[in-house]
Amino acid sequence: MPATSPSFVKLNEGWNADFGAPSVEIGTSGSIVQLRFLLPWAYEVEEDEVGYLTFEGCKLWRFGLTNDEGWYRGQCRYSKLVPKWGEFYELIGEDALRMQPDDWQPPPYPGKGDRHYLFYLKDDTFECLAGDWIFERGTPKIVVPLFSPEY
Repeated sequence: MPATSPSFVKLNEGWNADFGAPSVEIGTSGSIVQLRFLLPWAYEVEEDEVGYLTFEGCKLWRFGLTNDEGWYRGQCRYSKLVPKWGEFYELIGEDALRMQPDDWQPPPYPGKGDRHYLFYLKDDTFECLAGDWIFERGTPKIVVPLFSPEY
């Protein structure tokens, strides 16, 4: 365990991404980064209903390859620290591992947000440093052009 490690606050109460739906889409506009994903039946949703996580004031974001198998094998930098796979967290406190991956990228006009968000999806991991976030079902208030991320 690193000398300094953050605490993990679970943020997705009453919703989650569908683990049976492998594809997500990401969009960026200005300092906004938006993640689109299917919602699972377990949360009383309509068939093919989507959820959106919108991050405002985003400074950096990344979409990585770590999946649940890699996480359980300890191949993720937070494997031994985060409470549970498949959830959406905010990391709070000192974090010596924060910038360890080298695939962080800025949105078109980076913001100054510095709150660290981490979302473990079926086959991938999404992270972002942003000012704030909002979760919406259906059509989001802020609509950002989306794309399927490539590795």
